[in-house]
Amino acid sequence: MLRLNRRDFPGAHYSERVIQFGEGNFLRAFIDWQLDWLNQHQHTDAGVVVVRPRNREVADSLNQQDGLYTTLIRGLDTAGQRVSETRLIRSVNREIQPYQQFDAFLALARSPQMRFVFSNTTEAGIAFTAEDWQENQPAASFPGKLTQLLWARFQCFAGAADKGWLIVPCELIDHNGDRLRELVLRYIRHWQLPAAFAQWVTQNCAFYNTLVDRIVTGYPDDGAAITAQLGYEDRYLVAGEVYYQFVLQGPEALMQELQLAALAPAVKRVADITPYKAQKVAILNGAHTALVPVAFLAGLESVGEAMDDAEMAAFIDALLRNEIIPTLDLPRDELEAFTAAVICRFRNPFIRHALLSIALNGMTKFRTRLLPPLLQAQQQTGHWPAHLTFALAALLAFYRGEQGDRRWPLQDDESWLQRFARLWPQVMAQQKTPEQLVHAVLSEAQHWGEDLTQRPGLVAAVSEHLNNILVHGMRTALNALR
Repeated sequence: MLRLNRRDFPGAHYSERVIQFGEGNFLRAFIDWQLDWLNQHQHTDAGVVVVRPRNREVADSLNQQDGLYTTLIRGLDTAGQRVSETRLIRSVNREIQPYQQFDAFLALARSPQMRFVFSNTTEAGIAFTAEDWQENQPAASFPGKLTQLLWARFQCFAGAADKGWLIVPCELIDHNGDRLRELVLRYIRHWQLPAAFAQWVTQNCAFYNTLVDRIVTGYPDDGAAITAQLGYEDRYLVAGEVYYQFVLQGPEALMQELQLAALAPAVKRVADITPYKAQKVAILNGAHTALVPVAFLAGLESVGEAMDDAEMAAFIDALLRNEIIPTLDLPRDELEAFTAAVICRFRNPFIRHALLSIALNGMTKFRTRLLPPLLQAQQQTGHWPAHLTFALAALLAFYRGEQGDRRWPLQDDESWLQRFARLWPQVMAQQKTPEQLVHAVLSEAQHWGEDLTQRPGLVAAVSEHLNNILVHGMRTALNALR
């Protein structure tokens, strides 16, 4: 079958203005996909050079397809209708492996038209390694490699103010742009590079804090059928959902130069990214965390099945709209729109999220995602929110690890696994009450950040739900919330 190449698939070829650290599925179905659309519809002329950030032998590279690949975007649109669209991406020009092509890597810095840097090197990628300066080889870390490029650019253009870069990390850490800038400046100090260079980086390079969101599943399970439809072989075919969000905190330059306003409201520039991060954590991630134990203990297996279940869908809808949204610091209409998008995403028929696969570290996830709105809701209303406390009770019931003849694996910190392995047999043998189990769990101040048993009425509220689940079963207990 025909393999992708630019001879048999001619089309626009864009000027190299973007350096991208990372060749993975997410960047190709997120950043490169957006740039390709902008190149075609807004004439932004932004070609990408991909830099593999890690030193490892690879059998394939995007160069074998002349940078071409296909995105498969599918899911439900805002009207709830199925969407499935393929797009041949031409925004990527070539790929460089800096450990084997160090001169070509540094040459990127000397290109006058190079302007943007995007990255996704995983959360662990934005880190400092106390390594020596090496003249003829790349630094081990991504921030170190970026510092090398910036130093080469500073030298080549004698610190010209207009040769600074717009740097856009997409790693999933808080204030990722601020963190990356801090590490670049740390490398400058560590390598004893001139103070004038540090000043140039600070004044003439913009580091954006970002929030990125799109589920990208990679090469699709039905890849053979898609290949037959396309009529060509594409080893880099990548599938993602319809929904995406790209929030940027930084100067206006990026929006203007890439004409990102054309992608609004999915792409937006904000003065403070913090409330958008809180929105995603509480609504998207929080809904997952609340749904998993409730739906699983009701006998369901996946997120999609749960959202097709009227009782589960009603539970999540009430939890989000009545208990979480009022605690967040964004306009109500924005929060409602985001919530509607989350529910639509959960119903995506092309993605099967097994509940057990997202149950990992549920205790930590509840603390980071749902404890803040739980406490805030109580402060606002004077009573403990029924659905959030029910979700916590369901989580504790889930950590029993069994229900009748049904058993499931638990994955969490060993301390929690040992604690539940001790507590639950005592409850089932009636040596302890469910309330004593709840008290023991909520008193773990090292985990929760405080002794939650000191919050009046919380132990009682969670214990009542847990007792109902144990005595009557999940379905009956859930119906009692109405």
